[in-house]
This record gives sequence, C-alpha cells and structure tokens, in this order.
Amino acid sequence: MLSGRGRSTFGCLLHRFWWNTDSDTDNGVGGRSSCSSGKGRSHQGPVKYGFSLVKGKANHPMEDYHVAKFVHFQGHELGLFAIYDGHLGDSVPAYLQKHLFPNILKDDEFWTDPNRSISKAYERTDQAILSHNPDLGRGGSTAVTAILIDSRKLWIANVGDSRAVLSKRGQAIQMTTDHEPNTERSSIEDRGGFVSNMPGLACFWL
Repeated sequence: MLSGRGRSTFGCLLHRFWWNTDSDTDNGVGGRSSCSSGKGRSHQGPVKYGFSLVKGKANHPMEDYHVAKFVHFQGHELGLFAIYDGHLGDSVPAYLQKHLFPNILKDDEFWTDPNRSISKAYERTDQAILSHNPDLGRGGSTAVTAILIDSRKLWIANVGDSRAVLSKRGQAIQMTTDHEPNTERSSIEDRGGFVSNMPGLACFWL
C-alpha cells in the first residue's frame, strides 16, 4: 500500500518473462474513469491490450486510475500498463499515475538492472508521497505495474492487492501475489505497526 499519511509499508514483487516474437506512436490512454474503455497494440509485435473501467455501487467518486499505452523511449518500444486502486480519495492514485513510471524510466539502472531500478522507483515514489503531507490527504493506493520491452521482456511489480493476470492460450495465469493486511501481519508488526479490522475491511497502520 502506498499511503499519503506517513504510515505506509513497502513491498514489491518483481517478475520477468520473455516472449519469442519476431517482430512511433503512443497508442494508449492513461487516465481514470472519464475514459471508460479503450484498446491499442504494439507496432513491433502481436501484443494487444484493452481496458474497461466500471464504477462500483459505493457512494463516492471513482478512485481508480490506470495507465495503458505504448511509447517509444531511447530507441525501444515500451508497453506501460498499471492499475492504481485508491482509497480515502483519489489524490494518491492520481500522483502515482503521473509520477511512478517516470521515476522508473529515469533511473540510470533501468536498462542494466530493471529489477533494482523498479524497486528503487517504488520506494522513491512512496517517500515522495509521504513528503507531500498533508497535500495528498489521508488516503493511499495499491499499485501494480507492467513494463513490456520491445514485445519480448515483461517486468511486473505490485504493492497491495491489485493483481496482474496473464492470458496464455485462453488460460488466466495470476502473475502477482496479493499483499493483504492479514497475511502480511507479521511484517507489519515487525515494523511497529498493527492491523485493525473495520467493517468489511482489514487496515494496517504504521
């Protein structure tokens, strides 16, 4: 969970995969509920994407933000995909949408050590969110990001319970591990925090 109130915890799982494919524009959309659906495709390979956003029944504005686009960066085509599931407001997921991918891509080690680069960028962004208190309010957000490099290498990272799922020959394969307060209780308590239960929701505090 990336939090805007000085009580966040950081955990990032990274996964790397390779595509065996042969294969100047930005086809995607980064946004929130104002754009309810969209699609695009790679110019270098057979990879396609689509997205759809539906507001739930809760009586508050949509707090989910996303990124879905292909961009050209330093001679490579990058597919950038993310979901940021906000809570207690949309200021933190909006901040993530604007800053997390740029923080990853500007790291000097991105091409030589993407694992380390992505981990550092998640941590830097988390600290930046905390330093913006109280501007970003009391809320927080999950984050799951996927970076597809030249339609051949895929790097996925996540914090919280937003999930990445890969479709392979019509079969859904879960690519990330959910970070839930109850399953992460020992790690949270080791950092001096605690887990409390609210109606229908488990919350953690640091």
